[in-house]
Amino acid sequence: MEIHNHDIDDRTQAYYVGLMHACGYSEKDLRHPVIGIVNSFTDANPGHKPLRELAQYVKDGVWAAGGTPAEFCVPAPCDGMAQGLGMHYILPERDLIAGAAEGMARAHDFDGLVFLCSCDKIVPGMLMAAASLDKPCIFLTAGCMIPYDDGQRVFVTPDLKESIGEYNAERITAAEFDRYKQNICFSGGTCSMYGTANTMGVFAEAIGISPIGSVTTLFCSADKMRQARMVGARAVELVREGIRFSDIVTCDSVVNGLRHVSATGGSTNAQLHICALAKVMGLPIGLREFDEIQKDVPVIAKFKPSSKYNISDYHKAGGVGATLQAIRRHLNLDAKLVTGGTLGEFLDRFDRPVDRNIIHTEEDPLYPDGCFKVLYGNIAPGGCIVKKSGVEPSMFRHSGPAVCFDSEEALREAMVDRRIVPGCVLVIRYEGPKGGPGMREMSIPAAMLVGMGLHTSVAMITDGRYSGATRGPCIGHISPEAWDGGPIAAVRDGDMIHIDIDAGTIHADIPDEEICARLQHVARPDHPAAGVMAAYRETVSASNDGATWLYRKKATSEAAQGGKL
Repeated sequence: MEIHNHDIDDRTQAYYVGLMHACGYSEKDLRHPVIGIVNSFTDANPGHKPLRELAQYVKDGVWAAGGTPAEFCVPAPCDGMAQGLGMHYILPERDLIAGAAEGMARAHDFDGLVFLCSCDKIVPGMLMAAASLDKPCIFLTAGCMIPYDDGQRVFVTPDLKESIGEYNAERITAAEFDRYKQNICFSGGTCSMYGTANTMGVFAEAIGISPIGSVTTLFCSADKMRQARMVGARAVELVREGIRFSDIVTCDSVVNGLRHVSATGGSTNAQLHICALAKVMGLPIGLREFDEIQKDVPVIAKFKPSSKYNISDYHKAGGVGATLQAIRRHLNLDAKLVTGGTLGEFLDRFDRPVDRNIIHTEEDPLYPDGCFKVLYGNIAPGGCIVKKSGVEPSMFRHSGPAVCFDSEEALREAMVDRRIVPGCVLVIRYEGPKGGPGMREMSIPAAMLVGMGLHTSVAMITDGRYSGATRGPCIGHISPEAWDGGPIAAVRDGDMIHIDIDAGTIHADIPDEEICARLQHVARPDHPAAGVMAAYRETVSASNDGATWLYRKKATSEAAQGGKL
């Protein structure tokens, strides 16, 4: 007898059966496991546009394995398209996506789930939903975008952002700029860089809930179609075997995923999302624990925009299996994989050729001690974070006078007008979770800084965040944020700020008593919030705790979560 949540022979289930009949399902279909396919397809996001077709292959796999597929959709905003004013909504959308997926899955009581996702907030949102639901489930990403090759150079999406700064500094012509706009975003699929989207997609693979190799596969490849069929079939098997999310993703799994993110030069946004997932799972992982887990893992690879290699290069060099193999000493090899077996067993079988120019060994790392650095000091007593693997070593230590902005718009205006001078520290505040509201990423300004050639002489610090595509001395997630009276609100133009990435410190030359006195006279800027954003501002947690607002579960015991931090 099949395992499923609805007993259709129970006369009280007649309404359910009748309504499912109206959707085209037969009584025979409803006697099999009903697999909810959580699709994030949209016409308005290249990373998710392929998912309409991919979902059909997933359904084929479900049917072939004796299950019954039932597809529904959740939002899938594109961070790139939301730059500027729309960015207020992007991080809050993560929890809304989680809530939408969870709500539909609980309302219809699906037996198992396939999560189809690709981009920055959708992957972590679905992970949060899966953790909360704790049903049999498996993830699949759409695969990566084809890079643009003009015969001279290979481009991917962060190159387009940096070209804004190049054009602004008259380093490229209008014709070149127009050609970049027309071609750099070359196809559907996830942007071929190691931004937040691919960081979190690879994280899903490393924690065992997605097939290893899903993210780096081209979206249009036959391999991606076969992956989709396999995922659909495997979802049915998971239901029959009674294997739930929590049987696969444990504390040990999350630690594995974080260590792998650090070893491959991932996005600083991973801190927000991993801490948020940990909160849903009941794991005590905040910013400080995040740092402790990753700080001793060598960086053995890095990709666009922090190197010349894109995600297709990553795939050809050996892919996620090769990078996991390179740091296997730092991983819990008993962690289970949703596709079957353990991580150790997978790595013992892994035999793909590896390009050591791209994927280094632990004995020959790019950096010996983690990709991220968490800094503390008198303007960030709750901490802040930088992706040090994306910073020029000459900028690991930097001191300069503060130039303060109370919004991203004010900073952009100053950059367009070329009012930024070498040597300074740009301070962008009131862009945190509450202050923005929404914790916007300073993606375009950070890229413009590089395009203008200022990333080797100017640092940026903010209580907001940065894109996974950001490189340069960009320090984000300063906590407490200015809106909550954090000391960053007390900084004034001309105050000397000292940054030491190696030492993990960030300090302003302002005595403590002066900071307190200044904060008494600080007035919040007019950053209005209405509707969803008003609710978000009222309930969101601090960035060092994951900036969650719908999911506020407290940590439970280590033993219950299958491992130790």
